[in-house]
Amino acid sequence: MPSSARPEAAWAQAVDDASARRLQVRRRRFQIGFFVLFLLAPALDVLRFDVTEAQLWVLGMRWSLGIDALMQGQITPTEAGLSLLVRGLLPLVSVVTVFLVVAWRYGRLYCGWLCPHFSAVEMLNNALHRAIGKYSLWDGHPTRRRDAQGRVVQPQRSWWPVFIGLSVVLGFTWAITLLSYLLPPARVWSHLLQGALTPGEARFLWIGTAVFTAEFVLARHLFCRFGCAVGLFQSLVWMANPKGMVVAFQRDRARDCRTCDLPQGSACDNGCPMRLHPRNIKRMMFSCVQCGQCLSHCETSQGAQQRTPVLTWVVGVDAVRETMRQKREEARQDAQGGPR
Repeated sequence: MPSSARPEAAWAQAVDDASARRLQVRRRRFQIGFFVLFLLAPALDVLRFDVTEAQLWVLGMRWSLGIDALMQGQITPTEAGLSLLVRGLLPLVSVVTVFLVVAWRYGRLYCGWLCPHFSAVEMLNNALHRAIGKYSLWDGHPTRRRDAQGRVVQPQRSWWPVFIGLSVVLGFTWAITLLSYLLPPARVWSHLLQGALTPGEARFLWIGTAVFTAEFVLARHLFCRFGCAVGLFQSLVWMANPKGMVVAFQRDRARDCRTCDLPQGSACDNGCPMRLHPRNIKRMMFSCVQCGQCLSHCETSQGAQQRTPVLTWVVGVDAVRETMRQKREEARQDAQGGPR
């Protein structure tokens, strides 16, 4: 390459890297904000159900459907019915509708951009990758990790205690946070700090911590893909919409993936926190969380070779075209008897 072209290539690579970082930084901010809300919501009475009083708290207010007032003769049956409709059914239907509309167009956007569990999954992925070069214990092969200067960094077994410690801390955090959604948070934390937990509280924390820790260590990806009802419903709605946002692959440039920076597959495959293969057809991407990690890795890897990314997000009519192209490709491979 002529020396005059090197500054331009370096500048283009810097732009690609900056673009990839901006997407992930923006996503991290959403994740951190929602994670903090998840932890503080019970203490601030943003949302919790106090089983000791059978009382729902929403946005700092006691939320009543009017049933108690009806039983005490304070309101008429008609007023109770209106209260049940306005304070119960309509808010529930509105929240579910908005959630499903977003899922219809964008897929599991909540999972990839807000879900506290998925934030923990990515944190643990990074710690385990530093320890053994894999994002999951079930990965078939290790992948390389690079530092900020682009140098390959070898796995360090000293990260094993960090991974296990993080799993235990996150397991306990999940257990005590869920308990504080059911019991007054001030009472739970007071009993914990004073070493005066009730038998029920202690059992909940011990069992909850053990279960969540095991899930974080062994099955965090499997839970997201097959065990989470919230994610499952988002995926079902998204799959039913041919115009829903998908990751499109420029198949005519498939040869560019052969020179991708990472061995044993392409950068997008190795970067997906759900351990999917982003260049696959939509139905094989059923549990995609739209985190954009594959796009960012592709942008960085292809940019290092002075090429544009081969993966992009498409929605609407472009998503329909991508789906039709995938179906034609699948039919062609079936006819040839080749792998999909």
